[in-house]
Amino acid sequence: MKTNILRIDNPIEDIQRIEEAAALLRSDEVVAFPTETVYGLGANAKSDEAVKKIFEAKGRPSDNPLIVHISDTAQLEGLAKNVPDKARLLIDAFWPGPLTLVFLKNEGLSETATAGLDTVAVRMPNHPLALALIEAADLPIAAPSANLSGKPSPTTAEHVAKDLNGRIRCIVDGGETGVGLESTVVDCTEEIPVILRPGGVTKEAIEKVIGSVGEDPALRNASDIPKSPGMKYTHYAPDAPFVLVDGSRELIQQLVNGKRQQGHRVGVLTTEENADFFDADSVIVCGKRQALETVAAGLYDALRAFDDEKVDFIYGELFPTTGIGSAIMNRLLKAAGHNIYRSED
Repeated sequence: MKTNILRIDNPIEDIQRIEEAAALLRSDEVVAFPTETVYGLGANAKSDEAVKKIFEAKGRPSDNPLIVHISDTAQLEGLAKNVPDKARLLIDAFWPGPLTLVFLKNEGLSETATAGLDTVAVRMPNHPLALALIEAADLPIAAPSANLSGKPSPTTAEHVAKDLNGRIRCIVDGGETGVGLESTVVDCTEEIPVILRPGGVTKEAIEKVIGSVGEDPALRNASDIPKSPGMKYTHYAPDAPFVLVDGSRELIQQLVNGKRQQGHRVGVLTTEENADFFDADSVIVCGKRQALETVAAGLYDALRAFDDEKVDFIYGELFPTTGIGSAIMNRLLKAAGHNIYRSED
């Protein structure tokens, strides 16, 4: 299969290319496209045939539900049976944006997209190209991240092509994404909404709008089974074993030295503030510790860069778990398989 790459710098001016990609979606093909979080791999959310192509292209387990993307709140009424008042407050505050809400679903959606569950996860992306494409297709679009299952999510069209070239019909190249981490997922089927996945909208911001919210126990305990799309299986992992270090940068350097003495190539995932301290085969910066939004934006690109460096082991720093730090640490723990080296180990 040949993968066509459509570069679109301005969705208003490039109407023809938008329509070309939209026509593929209407014909049950899959199309990768940028959102403000990461690149998504989209297909008609009402077609089992189309959605199955997503799972095939990604190698994604079929019991892992997908998020449905819309371009207008009016589309939500056809997807959700009931939209609680608290959900409407969140919609008013954060849509379009990196917030996914889970509702009891209406009929007509692909059972494959919802993994046979009685719920559907919905969001409205805050990206002009994504919104233009969904509107042109005139369909709700099921779209997980546009990467091979388990690999770091893509924040550029080049990342998508590296994973999926020859597996899908089209990649819409809209440049680099902004937020860099997937959306926050909130279950609105409970009386008190529950955060199933931390992301671009923080818990603190949500609670300012609707008051107290719960958190899925699986976010704290790796042995629990999470309910959110994109959280059930190992994700975001580079090729080399990745270990987070709960300790000083001196401890990280000590671990690096030990592996290098054994003849291994070793990488360090760090921040601008600490980059000059480390002596390793590959030192990759993911952002500034004093500006965690830059870490969120650069994290997946940094993790992917280690694959090009051909390192044997990777060590990484921990981050605060408040604000966007919660989402950063969630992704890092998944990438490391919850493998943390502590100074007392």
